[in-house]
Amino acid sequence: MSSIRLIYSRSINKLSSFSTLINCSPKETLDTKTCIELIKTCKSITKLKQIHAQIIILNFHKHIGILHKLLAFTTDTLQGGDFNYAKKIFSCCENRTLFIYNVMIKGYVKKGQFKEPLFLFDELRIGGLSPDNFTYPFVFKAIGELKMVKGGEKLHGYVLKSGVWFDNYVGNSVMDMYGMFGCVTSLNKVFDEMTHRDSVAWNILISGFVRCGRYQDAVGVYMKMREESGVKPDEATVVSTLSACTALKSLELGKEIHRYVVEELGFSVIIGNALVDMYSKCGFLMVARQIFDDMPTKNVICWTSMVSGYVNRGQLDEARKLFERSPVRDLVLWTTMINGYVQFNRVDDAMDLFRSMQMQRIKPDKYTLVALLTGCAQIGALEQGEWIRDYMKENKIAITAVVGTALIEMYAKCGCIEKSMEIFDGLKEKDTASWTSIICALAMSGNTRKALELFSQMEQAGFCPDDITFIGVLSACSHGGLVEEGRRYFHSMSRIYGIQPKLEHYGCLIDLLGRAGLLREAEETISMIPKKDNKIIIPIYGALLSACRIYGRVDVGERVAKLLMEIESYDSSTHTLLANTYASAGRWEDVSKVRGTMRDLGVKKSPGCSSIDVNANVYEFIVGH
Repeated sequence: MSSIRLIYSRSINKLSSFSTLINCSPKETLDTKTCIELIKTCKSITKLKQIHAQIIILNFHKHIGILHKLLAFTTDTLQGGDFNYAKKIFSCCENRTLFIYNVMIKGYVKKGQFKEPLFLFDELRIGGLSPDNFTYPFVFKAIGELKMVKGGEKLHGYVLKSGVWFDNYVGNSVMDMYGMFGCVTSLNKVFDEMTHRDSVAWNILISGFVRCGRYQDAVGVYMKMREESGVKPDEATVVSTLSACTALKSLELGKEIHRYVVEELGFSVIIGNALVDMYSKCGFLMVARQIFDDMPTKNVICWTSMVSGYVNRGQLDEARKLFERSPVRDLVLWTTMINGYVQFNRVDDAMDLFRSMQMQRIKPDKYTLVALLTGCAQIGALEQGEWIRDYMKENKIAITAVVGTALIEMYAKCGCIEKSMEIFDGLKEKDTASWTSIICALAMSGNTRKALELFSQMEQAGFCPDDITFIGVLSACSHGGLVEEGRRYFHSMSRIYGIQPKLEHYGCLIDLLGRAGLLREAEETISMIPKKDNKIIIPIYGALLSACRIYGRVDVGERVAKLLMEIESYDSSTHTLLANTYASAGRWEDVSKVRGTMRDLGVKKSPGCSSIDVNANVYEFIVGH
C-alpha cells in the first residue's frame, strides 16, 4: 500500500508518482478523490489520457466529479486540452449536468463552431435543466456569429423571464449579440435598461456603434461615460473611440484621449498603434511618427499603420524605407506597400515587390492579387495581368468573386471583353460587384444588348443592383441610343431600388439625350441636378456642348459655352468645342473670334496622349513629342 500513500501525498504537483499508479493492481483500488487530484495536477493531454484509462479500469468513468474535471481539462485548449477528446467523453456521458453542457457549449464557441452550441442548448432544456449565467453568454455569442436575429430576440425574451437578466455577464453578452447584428437601436435599449453598467458594457456600446459606422454616436457615448458614469475608460474604450475619431477626422478629441492616456491610463502597444493610426489618417504624420519612434515595443500592426500613413500621403519612398526596416513583415504589410504603389501608378514597383514577396515565401491573398490586377487595369498592362492569372493557376489559387471582379475589369480595360466574359461565366459564386463589373465592361465595349440582358439576369437571380451597376446600365443605353430604356432605368433607381441618382447618373442620361439630339431635355435635366458644384458640373456641360457640335445647335452651344467659360475660362476644350460648333454651322467668322479669344487669354490646346504595353513595359506617346 506504500504506492497508494505516495499518490495521496500533497507533493503530487508534477505527477512524480504517476508511474506508481499505472503499476497498481486492480486490487490496490484508488478512490475518486485521488483521481480528481491527479486530473487537477495533470499538465499534458498524454498524461490525462493515461489517467483516464485507469479511471475506466477502476469503473469511475461515470462519476460526476471526475467527468467535470476531465471535460474542464480537455475543453481548455489553451492549457493543452484536446477538444476532439472532450467530444468523445461527452458522447459517453449518460447523466449530463448543467456544468457538462456549459463547458461543451463554451468549447464549441471557442473553436468557432457555432451551430453545435444551439443544439446542446435545446437538448439541456428538453432534459429539464435551467440555463444559468454561464450558459447564456456563449449561446448569445453563437447566435450573434450566425446572424440569427429572430433567434437572438427570442432568447433575449427568455432571459428576461428567467431571472438571470440582472447578471452583468449576461447583459453584456446580449448587447454584444445585438452589436454583431448591427441592431444599434436594440443595443442601445439593452444598455439603457441595465441597472449596473460596468466598463465592459460601455465598451460594447461604443464598439457596437463603431462597428455599424455610427461614429458620432460612439463619440457621444464616450463623452457621456467620462462625464456621467464614474467609470474610467480603459484600453478597450480608448482604442474603440480612437477608431471613431479616425473615421470622423476628429483630431481634437483624439488629442484629448492622447492626453488622458499620458496622464492617467498609460501606454500599451495596442493604444500606441491606435494613436499612430489616428494621427496618420488625420494628416499629422510627424506626430504619428514621434509616437511610433517612442514606442519601446512595436508589433507588426504598428509598422503597418505607420507605413500605411506614408502611403496615404503619397510618400512612397519614406514608406518603403520603413517597410524595409520592419523586423517582421506579414501579408498585410506586404499588401499595404504593394497597394500604395498601385494607388500612385507605380505598377512596375508593385510587381517587383510582389516578386520579392514570393521569394520570401509569403503567400498572397485575394487583396494582394486584387491590388496588382487593379494596377494592371489602370495602365492597360495586359501581359502583366496575364502573368498574375497564370500565377494563380500554377499555385491553385481559386478565383473568388472578389478576384474574379478584378480580372474582369483588367481584361475589359485591356480591350479583351471575351476573356472578361470567360472569367464571369467561370465564377462559381457571383456577387453584386461581379455582375456590375461585367455589365460595365460590356457597356464600355459598346455591347449594349448583352449588358442589358445580363442586368435582367442579375435581377432575376435576386441580386440587388447598386449605384455603380446603374452607371453601367445607363452607359449601355447611351452607347446604344436607347432613349426610352435609359429614361426608364434612370427613374427606376429611386422608385424601385431607393437609390438617389448621383452626378454620374445624370451625366449618363444627359449624354444619352445629347447623342439623341434631345438637347433641350438635356438642358432641363442639368437644371435638376441637386447640389451642383462647379468642378463636377464641367464634364456634363462639356458633353452637352459636344452634342451641340454634332447637331449644329449653335443657340444651345453658345449658352452652355458661356456658362463653362464663367466657371473655367482657361480650359482649352470649351473654346475648341465652341469653335467646332460654329464650324459645323458654317459660321467661320465666329470660329475666328473664338480662336482670337483663345490667343488673347493665352489658352493653348492640350496635346493628345496615349499609351501601350509592350513586353510588360508601358510606353506613353504625346502628340508633337
